[in-house]
Amino acid sequence: MSSTKSVILLLSVYLLTAACGVVPKTKGMEAGAKGSKNAIETGVASWYGPNFHGKLTANGEVYDMDGMTAAHRTLPFNSEVVVENLDNGRTTRVRINDRGPFAKNRIIDLSRAAATEIGMIGPGTARVRIYLVKGDLENSRVTDLKVANFTIQLGSFSEEILAMQESEKINGSRVEQVTVNGMQVYRVYFGLYQNPDDARNDLEALQADGFDGFVKQVEND
Repeated sequence: MSSTKSVILLLSVYLLTAACGVVPKTKGMEAGAKGSKNAIETGVASWYGPNFHGKLTANGEVYDMDGMTAAHRTLPFNSEVVVENLDNGRTTRVRINDRGPFAKNRIIDLSRAAATEIGMIGPGTARVRIYLVKGDLENSRVTDLKVANFTIQLGSFSEEILAMQESEKINGSRVEQVTVNGMQVYRVYFGLYQNPDDARNDLEALQADGFDGFVKQVEND
């Protein structure tokens, strides 16, 4: 067969496969690709697996290391992000359902399944870029993705007037309306802290005055 005929044959095969929608994937075209969303964070990712499998996550779910989830310090629960491994270009899409990582300089903790998808099981960590693809940062109380904020919850009420009455007993407290399972509730909070130990100290003082409560991360609502 002449070289001219070979070129024509190869061109015909390519055009036929393209017409049928069978075209090779290129970098960034895989499922869960970044789309038009802007990157929100760049840093080091880690992963967690067997030692945590079956235990409760920070939002109350049972951790499944084979699910497509991740832990982040501040992103609101159920936010979805695409994580791109900057060393190999591979991506994975995960839902935030846990808090962490708390090791220095790490920005996200992936499930084993997600870590496998971007090829970081062996190394244990990878340089990544995170893209927010589902969730709302503009209307959340996240002010710094790397810094978690804490508060003290002293009560939760179905009626605002009851929450206000409780708040009036506690100097420096406030009432905030939040949505829980589609219903509006009114919570009494005290203080805003970056160091949870400071919050625990104030909680002990409040408990000494007869007010019970607990320390929680602000974005956990």
